[in-house]
Amino acid sequence: MRHRLRFRRLRVLSILLVLLLAVTPVWAQSFDPSTFALRLVPAFSGFREPTDVVAAGDGSDRLFVVEKAGRIRVIDGPATRLFLDISGLVGSQGSEQGLLGLAFHPSYADNGRFFVNYTDTNGDSMVAEYHVSADDPNVADPTTARQILSQPQPAANHNGGNLMFGPDGYLYIGFGDGGGGGDTFGNSQRGDTLLAKMLRIDVDHGDPYAIPPDNPFVNTPGMRPEIWAWGLRNPWRYSFDRATGDLYIADVGQDAYEEVDVQPAGQGGQNYGWNIMEGLHCFQPRAGCQQAGLTLPIAEYDHGQGCSVSGGYVYRGSQQPLLAGAYFYGDYCSGRLWAAWRDDDGGWRSQQVADSGLQISTFGEDEAGELFVASLTSGTIYRLVAT
Repeated sequence: MRHRLRFRRLRVLSILLVLLLAVTPVWAQSFDPSTFALRLVPAFSGFREPTDVVAAGDGSDRLFVVEKAGRIRVIDGPATRLFLDISGLVGSQGSEQGLLGLAFHPSYADNGRFFVNYTDTNGDSMVAEYHVSADDPNVADPTTARQILSQPQPAANHNGGNLMFGPDGYLYIGFGDGGGGGDTFGNSQRGDTLLAKMLRIDVDHGDPYAIPPDNPFVNTPGMRPEIWAWGLRNPWRYSFDRATGDLYIADVGQDAYEEVDVQPAGQGGQNYGWNIMEGLHCFQPRAGCQQAGLTLPIAEYDHGQGCSVSGGYVYRGSQQPLLAGAYFYGDYCSGRLWAAWRDDDGGWRSQQVADSGLQISTFGEDEAGELFVASLTSGTIYRLVAT
C-alpha cells in the first residue's frame, strides 16, 4: 500500500512538473553574454556582394547565397553552383539597389516555388516567383518568372528588400519609406501606400495573390489591406523566431539611432513610429512628439556605435548552447554585433558581444538553426561560434 501511495505521489509530482514546463515562457532561459566569447569563423567564401543567406527548408541542408548584381548561388556540400541569374533584370547601381531578398515556399520540397525581391532597371521594387528546374535541384528555371507585386520607388535608397514566409504560411514583404531623408515623400504615416510598411500576402490563392482575411486593415478605409505593420523607415532585415513565431524587425535609422522592433506572434497592426520617432527618441518634432498608439523598439544604439543595422535571428540551434534564446544583430558600418534577450522578469536587455570589423550585410540561418553572417565587401560567409 505504501509503495502504491508513493508511486501516486511521484506521478502527481511528475504531472505538475510537466505542466510547469509547459507554461514556462520560451524566453525564460539563462542567456548570459559574460559566459562566452563570440567568434566569427569563415565558413564559405568567393561570393560577390552577398545580400542574403537562406536555407531552402527542404531537408537538403543547402544554403543559397544572394548576390547584389542579380545572381543566386547554392552551396551543396563542398560545391558552389549558380542557381539563378537574373542580372539582366536587376538594377544594382545604387548602394541599396539590386537583388535583395529570397524566400522559399514552405512546401518547396514538393512544389519547387521560391520568391525574390529586387530593384529592376527602372529602380522600382519587384517581387517575383520562380520555380526550380525539373532536371536539376541546384538549378532554377528562369522561364517560370511570374510577377507578384511591383512597387514604384521614388528614390534609389530605402528599398527594404527582405521577404520571408511566416509560421502562418503567408509571405511577409518589407518596404522602406521611398528614400531621401527624414521621410521626404511622407509615406511612413500614410495608409494608402505600401511604402514604409510590412506586408502580408497569400501567394497560394488569388491572381497574383490574395489578402489574408485576418490582416489588421482589411476593412479600414484609407489603409491598404496588404499592410501588416507600418511606420517603418527601412526594414532591411527581419526574421521569425522559429520557437515562438515572434517577428524581429531591424529598422535602419536616420541620423542618430538604429532600432530593433519585436512583434508578438500573430499580432499585426503595429505602428513603429517613423517618422514621429527615431528609435526611442522624438524625430518630428524633436521634443514633445505624440507617442500614443506607437510601438517602441526593444533595443537601439546610437551612431557612435554604427550607422545601419542589419537584423539577424534568434539562435535556436544545438551546436552553440550558450547562444540559445538570444537575438543577434549587427551594424553594416562598424561591424559590431549585439545580442538582445529577455531577462528573468521578461524585460529586454541588449549588449555588444563582438566587434568583427566587417561590413555586415546580412545574417543567415540554416535548417538546423545555426547562424551565419555575411560580409558585403569580402564576400565571405562566417559562422557564429561561442567559445
